[in-house]
Amino acid sequence: MTELHESAGAGPGDAHFAVFTDCQDAAAVARSLSLPGTQTLEHASGRPWLVGQWHDQEIVSARAGRTALAVIGCCPTDAAELERHAGRLRDLAELDALARALPGSFHLVAALDGRLRVQGTASGLRLVFHAPVAGVHVAASRADVLAAMLGATPDEEQLAVRLLWPTPHPLAQEPMWRGITSVAPHDALIVTADGRTVRHSRWWTPPEPVRTLDDGAPLVREALATAVDARTRQGGVVSCDLSGGLDSTSLCFLADRSPARVVASTWPGRDPADTDLYWAEQAARSLPDVEHVVWDADASPLVYTDLLGIDDLLDEPTIGVMDRSRVLHHLPGLAERGSRLHMTGIGGDHVAWCSEAYYHRLARTRPLFALRQLRGFRALWQWPLGGTARALADSRPYGKWLADSSRHLRDPLPATVSTSLGWGMPPRLFDWVTADAEQLVRMSLREAGAHAVPLHPDRGLHADLEQIRSCTRIIRQWDRMAARAGLPMASPFLDDRVIEACLAVRPSERVTPWQYKPLLTAAMSGIVPDACLRRTNKAAASMDAANGLREHRADLLALWEGSRLEQLGLVDAAALRRLAQRPATPELRDAVLYSTIAAEVWLRGLDRTGGPKAPAASP
Repeated sequence: MTELHESAGAGPGDAHFAVFTDCQDAAAVARSLSLPGTQTLEHASGRPWLVGQWHDQEIVSARAGRTALAVIGCCPTDAAELERHAGRLRDLAELDALARALPGSFHLVAALDGRLRVQGTASGLRLVFHAPVAGVHVAASRADVLAAMLGATPDEEQLAVRLLWPTPHPLAQEPMWRGITSVAPHDALIVTADGRTVRHSRWWTPPEPVRTLDDGAPLVREALATAVDARTRQGGVVSCDLSGGLDSTSLCFLADRSPARVVASTWPGRDPADTDLYWAEQAARSLPDVEHVVWDADASPLVYTDLLGIDDLLDEPTIGVMDRSRVLHHLPGLAERGSRLHMTGIGGDHVAWCSEAYYHRLARTRPLFALRQLRGFRALWQWPLGGTARALADSRPYGKWLADSSRHLRDPLPATVSTSLGWGMPPRLFDWVTADAEQLVRMSLREAGAHAVPLHPDRGLHADLEQIRSCTRIIRQWDRMAARAGLPMASPFLDDRVIEACLAVRPSERVTPWQYKPLLTAAMSGIVPDACLRRTNKAAASMDAANGLREHRADLLALWEGSRLEQLGLVDAAALRRLAQRPATPELRDAVLYSTIAAEVWLRGLDRTGGPKAPAASP
């Protein structure tokens, strides 16, 4: 394994590991991971099973005969309960039911008669990768761990694909190195006892969205309360975002009912029209036992802050680097107030609300109802009638939609209505991406389109699942950054049980032009005061992004000096420098620079850290 730098420490919230079969060849590979700070769980034979870095509070393990189980992450189970499950286990497939029952957010690892099963979360927040190393398959929670074992360098084709805005399914889940395979969040990895053969086995499917709002809201309340309890039941001090929005406000009120003492954290936006602070103070007045900390808006970092200094060990590029300084800025102050964990409301937008794309199907199955709703959406989002009709008439299967997008990569950004009612936002490349990179991307999209299937046949549920996974890919890296900064983060809305409870409610009642987040409003009724449930909007923070672009243009200029992407022939750095000198240009709207910056920062990070090395420049 690579020599790990300080960001790979074993602090709480930063567990990462590799999994090995019970054979001599695998044990020899595992010995390469024996570095300072590394922990090991063993097979009954004494050979290594799990090798990595974790904190004792993040892992529960148990053994019964030749069966071993481990839960790594946040899960309110104990060794005795896990031992009972291990004692009853006769087939690895039986773990599907356990994985679908336990609350929290965790990896589940099992060994049964020498065979392995490794899985993450359906949300995609906890992932699994595997690769053959010295002839045996090794699983890991991070792709860079495997890349270091293999001595691999990042794949230039995949780097080009990550310049897309956005990177669509299934390309977004591909690892950055050849020779490494990702396991879809809904699958578990099964490895034979000799480590020579692997397969993926589906353990999770989204629930059928058949519950009414009245039936589903209590189950959402129960699932969210259980998710919060999993983080607060140990007591102590926990902190929560209190942005004033319904998502974070709900978590604060649920946490206030727990044994933990709660510190609520509000960071007001700089825009005078931002009403977040007003709504946060409304909530705080009903939380007398909660310490409410309001930060100085002008002291909070802007978007694009400290891009040149990022040295977190990341296993893929993430647009989360743009907001890294903002996300981490208040964590030391909360830790000083005693917080052992910081909870965010991130994910509420992705699970309590849902995509309007459901109305593509509803227009066919319930046309009169859909027509009434679509009139409301047209008024709300200013959708033109012609564009709405064309989007509803577009019945291309997902693979064809994906392949077709390869012919329109340089087109202007599509109309909002086609994105909202279609399979998602068609990916785009921008002027600074080279023709060579475009050729690689076109090839990848056409190949993917030939066999790609959507995450669900209903394009609404496909869009919901893709947005959840896109969110968790960012949060996954933020969680690692936060752990390194000294205060772990958690996002209870992204627990699988919460996602399931939300997705089970009829989309016609979850997304409506007439009410803001009706499902969460109904679920929190009686817990969150009615005055707080009346908010019908949220702040956009667009002023903070625009100011960040202006104030940090010198950093953006410096980012393209000696650009790693340019050295690989993927971008025109001179064009990017010209853009950085004109931060007010309309070309920089809609965050179109984010994916390019993410890839550049990631490559620089590989040079800066002890991670797998970046590829050599093209001759």
